[in-house]
Amino acid sequence: MADEVFRFCDELGPAKIVHIYNSAIGLKAIVVIDNVAAGPAIGGVRMAPDVSIDECFRLARAMTLKNAAAGLPHGGGKSVIFGNPAMPETEKEQTIRAFACAIRDLVEYIPGPDMGTNETAMAWVKEEIGRSVGLPREVGGIPLDEIGATGFGLAVAAEVAQDYCDVKLEGARVVIQGFGAVGKHAARFLAERGAVLVGASDSHATISNPNGINVDDLIAHKDGGQSISKYSPGRKLDVDGVLSIPCDIWIPAARPDVIRRDNVDQLDCKLVIQGANIAATKEAESILNERGILSIPDFIANAGGTICAAIEYNGGTQSAALQAIDEKVRRNTHEVLRSVQSEKLLPREAGRRLAELRVRKAMALGRWK
Repeated sequence: MADEVFRFCDELGPAKIVHIYNSAIGLKAIVVIDNVAAGPAIGGVRMAPDVSIDECFRLARAMTLKNAAAGLPHGGGKSVIFGNPAMPETEKEQTIRAFACAIRDLVEYIPGPDMGTNETAMAWVKEEIGRSVGLPREVGGIPLDEIGATGFGLAVAAEVAQDYCDVKLEGARVVIQGFGAVGKHAARFLAERGAVLVGASDSHATISNPNGINVDDLIAHKDGGQSISKYSPGRKLDVDGVLSIPCDIWIPAARPDVIRRDNVDQLDCKLVIQGANIAATKEAESILNERGILSIPDFIANAGGTICAAIEYNGGTQSAALQAIDEKVRRNTHEVLRSVQSEKLLPREAGRRLAELRVRKAMALGRWK
């Protein structure tokens, strides 16, 4: 077990890896607090049956880089709960509340919503331990999933990318892999900027329509609890069919590593904006670069959610959060893509350099160096 844990360690972290088990209710979870040099770690609580310590660490490190790149007074962390997010509501509440009690003393970690959890789950956490972000509006939160904070940031990154690749948002064809909390809002904000949704997928199916998909209709369909497999009009494909739909902008907004060496050549696009954390492997990003496809890294493009969470945690308003998202995502995307253009760096290399410099500066100010 020691070797399994210590293989993740480097000069940035992690500060703690905590395994949680409650046999009475079958709770099994992992918390990774990666780096807290800039302040307490903010990071989502992910629930899925197939999560792992590897995924949790990689997500926590992505949060460290994301929070640092955005200039937030927070470090990075993440937690994963092994379980089916579609379990009965009473069982889910019991599981989330038990998890919250288990992390009560991990005061350097501030949980937020992620895949499989939501604002209601964060309200349960807050009631148990007094800290969480992404809360419902009714208890003073800024519901980042409801307002589409991450999707808004993706649209801002796409606006900036117009200056660095052969894509203009007006009339741009967009495909979204994972039409959920992030994907649907990205579609909405991009449609407001003149883009056209031509493909979308969920965990059951893909829909494709080169003439355009009505974004509002598809959102209403999904919000009604219906799968994309039940939506019409449009051509139905299997889940992996979303990879090969011709488009200008392709947005992964679901699970990690959906773009890999074995499928990256299926992509037929000019720009990838990573809405999901760790959406592409390192090999796949290199191949995208070789093919002339610009890929904006996750911790640069999808920082809207954590920026919103930090504004909420520090007492800010929704309007302040949206303004901060626009400012920070716009600035960082420009800075990264200028480095890509002038220094011939891979986008992730440029982004990591930006973020790690800020983390190391914060670490240098601490007691333990």
